[in-house]
Amino acid sequence: MKNNGAMPIPQQDNIRNKLLLRNAMEKISGCDPAQLQSVLAEIYGENGRWRGSHPINELDNAAAIAEQAWGPLRTSFPDLERRDEIMVGGRYRDRHGTVQDLVACMGHYCGTFKKDWLDIPATGQPVFLRYGEVHHIKEGRIALSTCLWDVLDVIRQAGFWPLAPSWGTEGRWMGPITCDGLVLSEQDMDQGMASIEQALAMHATLAAYKDHEGKGREGLLTMPQKQHWHEKMMWYGPSGIGTTRGLAGFVDFHQLPFRQFWPGRKGGQSILDDEASTGKISDSGHYIQIGDGPYSVTGGWPSVIANNLGGGLFGSGVTGRKTEMRVMDFYLHHEGKIRENWVPIDTLHILMQMDVDIMQRVRDQFGRNRLGLRH
Repeated sequence: MKNNGAMPIPQQDNIRNKLLLRNAMEKISGCDPAQLQSVLAEIYGENGRWRGSHPINELDNAAAIAEQAWGPLRTSFPDLERRDEIMVGGRYRDRHGTVQDLVACMGHYCGTFKKDWLDIPATGQPVFLRYGEVHHIKEGRIALSTCLWDVLDVIRQAGFWPLAPSWGTEGRWMGPITCDGLVLSEQDMDQGMASIEQALAMHATLAAYKDHEGKGREGLLTMPQKQHWHEKMMWYGPSGIGTTRGLAGFVDFHQLPFRQFWPGRKGGQSILDDEASTGKISDSGHYIQIGDGPYSVTGGWPSVIANNLGGGLFGSGVTGRKTEMRVMDFYLHHEGKIRENWVPIDTLHILMQMDVDIMQRVRDQFGRNRLGLRH
């Protein structure tokens, strides 16, 4: 499958965008909190937008971004530091023909949890907030930030687990095995295009797989996706799903239960392909497809759409409902294969669509604790 709209970008432009984003994030995390709103007004301008994980969701101006996103984060973690593990950039022509300059980052915010955040009680201890972010750069400012912050993992670090045990391994994500994730130098544009082509070719095998044929574990292990994954692949999933290793681990502890829970799902490029054939345009599918040297990134708001027809994942039963999933994928292409895949997902948003309100569970749990009703 050819990519929908990934485009070569002059390397000077790409590096300038990444340095702009890095400097902006340093200002946000390091400025005097009293100056945060004015700093954000400079970075985002009057029309800047922010969208991110539930319960924050979508914000339409710098004042709201300060009040509901960055401001509470700075207040709760006053010594906040940002630690990028991956920073890549690229250019993408979207479904409307608009050319977007994009910078994508994966890493962790680190800080001492001094004050409650999103109703999660402060612990007074260091917390690592995992993030996947995509920032649209326009005329020297951030026009739109999409920030998938792993709120569920902060709940876990605060000492409460509101779900059934994860299938994969919970914990901090590792950075790239090649230790070269901060791509701030000139890259081979042909390599970057080859990286996104490989990611989309792997996606095409997932879209072509027929869940209703009931081939189970063996079908997933032997279908064409195996051509694209490295034998020592790492798949880093969000809290609630967890991390897996190797194709067998990926199938056993994520892919098979996920596809049984949501069979026949539509995702990413396949949604865009359907729109191209039918002429019916939506906001689903990818808003980013970029390659930068040995890395590629895709993401959608939502990226995946599926009906819940199976049970067992998250300890949940069958709802039969349509589910929309906000997802990003960061890929490392190494030794001719996809070696590592980091996958931020807005798990709390998915669960809300299944009538599972994790933040209410947090309020109930810690409210009881503070009243001395639970030890």
